[in-house]
Parts: sequence; C-alpha cells; structure tokens
Amino acid sequence: MSTAFDILDRLIAFPSVSRDGNIDLIRYVADFLETNGIQSRLYPSETGDRANLFATVGPEGPGGIVLSGHTDVVPVDGQDWTRDPFRMSEADGRLYGRGTTDMKGFVACAMEAMVAAKTQPLSRPLHIALSYDEEIGCVGVRPMLAELSKAGLKPDWVLVGEPTSMQVAAGHKGKTGAHATCCGIAAHSALAPTGLNAIHLAADFLKDIRALQGELEETGSRDDDYDIPYTTVHAGIIHGGTALNIVPDHCKLSFEIRNIASDDPKVLLDRLFESAGRISAKARERFPKAGIDIEIFNEYPGLDTSSGGTAVSNALSLSRTNRAIKVAFGTEGGLFTSTLGVPAVVCGPGSMEQGHKPDEFVTRDQMEACRAMLGRVSDQLAA
Repeated sequence: MSTAFDILDRLIAFPSVSRDGNIDLIRYVADFLETNGIQSRLYPSETGDRANLFATVGPEGPGGIVLSGHTDVVPVDGQDWTRDPFRMSEADGRLYGRGTTDMKGFVACAMEAMVAAKTQPLSRPLHIALSYDEEIGCVGVRPMLAELSKAGLKPDWVLVGEPTSMQVAAGHKGKTGAHATCCGIAAHSALAPTGLNAIHLAADFLKDIRALQGELEETGSRDDDYDIPYTTVHAGIIHGGTALNIVPDHCKLSFEIRNIASDDPKVLLDRLFESAGRISAKARERFPKAGIDIEIFNEYPGLDTSSGGTAVSNALSLSRTNRAIKVAFGTEGGLFTSTLGVPAVVCGPGSMEQGHKPDEFVTRDQMEACRAMLGRVSDQLAA
C-alpha cells in the first residue's frame, strides 16, 4: 500500500493553486481510492476545472467521523524558493513543497487512513471530504455541504486537518470581507476644490475603521484563548486615481472583520454602513452623485466548539494531547457546523508559521504523529 509520504509526493506535484483549479489532483484522488475499493462522489464547479470529493468507508447511516481538507494552495509568485515548489524534496527530516503544511500533508494522511480503514470491521462510517478554493474564502466547500445536508449526512463530528502542530483547536474567529467603493467627481488637479477626491472619501472612511478598531481593542469583548483576544477590523487594499494631475473620481478600499464568537459581525458592519452613509450625505451636499457603497464579497462563520463536548474530548484522546487551543486563521470547520449541525475541531500536521511561505515544509515527525492519530480514529470506529 502507498504510504502517506508516497501520496504526499504525488499531491505536491499537482500545482493546484486556487486560481488554476484542482481537477487533475481530484481525479488522482478518486482513481487512488477506486483502486483501493473505495467509491467517491465528485462535486464539480460550473467551470469544470475544479471539484470537491466525498467518500465513505464502513456502514451507511449516521454517526462516524469526517476527515476534512482542502486541496488548493496559495501561489508561489514572487516568493524566493530555493527548491522546486511543486516537487517534494526532503532534508533534515523536513518535507518541502507548496502545500506540504497547508494542507496536503493531512490530505495524504487521510487518504492513507481511508484505505487502511477499508480493511477494518468498522461499526460507524469514516468519511473524507476534500474541497477546492478554501484559500480564497472557504468558497468551494459550500455547494458540497449543501448537497450533503440534503442527503441527511449527520456524522458525530468533523476533523479539519489544518496545520496546528497536532494540537486540538476548538475555535477560530469568523471573517467578513468587504469592498468600499468611493465615488467622487473628477477635475483637473489645478482646480482640485471644484471636484471631489474619491481618495479623500476613502481616507475619511478609513479613519472610522481605525476608530472602530481602537474601540474594540480598548473596550471590546475578550477571548483570551486567542493571541489577539479581541475582534479586529483591518483595511488591506486601496486603489484609486490614474494620474497625479487628475482629481480621482473612484477609489476602492477593501477591508475585513475577524470576529470572536461574542461579537456579531453584522452589528459591526452596521456601524460601518452608518459611517459610509454619514460621509456620503455630507459629500452629496455639493455633489449629488458622490458617495460610498459597501459590498460584502465573502464571509464565513467562526468556530466555537465546546471544550467540554465529546468532539473535543475525543480529539484530545486521539491526538494524545490534554488541552484545546484556538487558532488565529480561519477554516471550513464553522461551515460544517452551521450547515450540518455537527461539532468540528481542527487538528493537523505542521505549523501555519510555515504555510504560505517560500520553502514551505512539514516535518516527518508531524506526519508520523498524524498517521498515528488517524490510525486510532479507525480503531475507535471499529470498536
């Protein structure tokens, strides 16, 4: 049987960057599972260049565990790699390649675990769910989850294998991404006061974003399980203007909210919509067509699984750890919980400190720890 290391070598060779699709990788996974007697179902995108995959071993029916992972990776453009990012290499116990940590290492271990579980007399099912376009906002998994919900899938819990150094994570923040499009009035820069500078509108709105962030930091709700224990509001991209001698009539500012469970992102968004409305109303006193429009382009829920629940206690036992943590990055775990109504935890090999960087790697020791944990998952389901 192919080991997780053999499988990882093959997975890394597929340059499944989100923008390019993952269909070749998914077909490899489907063929691999079929060769080992496991039938899978694909959920292709409308474009056909990417797909989700779902497969089950063991008896049909409720219960069991879902092993969840995404198959897309971030680009390598502009990164200073010292080795081929799409050819796995090893040195000093480190396995290098794009996606080794985030998160093809876990996917490889999960594929191996499915094949091993096929040979065991499972009393409850073991599922694998692989998705596309996670890196651009947990986009691809949603249609698959909708179909699985309609089909009545109800596992006991979901294990999302994002890199946590094999620590069990019971929570992460939710995320809302939005664009603020600022419309001004163009003019020659020599006559700047006769126009309305869209960049200035964006600056006024950005001032209110920063004020909200300051308020959240100083007096907002707290969850000390996070490194940053409060909700954050962050402006990440701003584009405006075409030439220095033109008063710009358009500026686009992109921002995000990453909220702890006790903060409702809709309430914070309402604050920012009110801010945009106030700035717009003032601008329209002179320029009726001016204003700021806010568009939400992506959002996913946070994860807040009870540390006293069976999912966390099972995961701690299986991973041989004794305390659940919370992680700064987002995952698909909250979508599994909100769509299927089941708890989810996050635990996988590697550290996110290595993810998205040049010379990304996962250690052999982390892979072995994951293989051992997933072996115990199968044993538990066979008990």
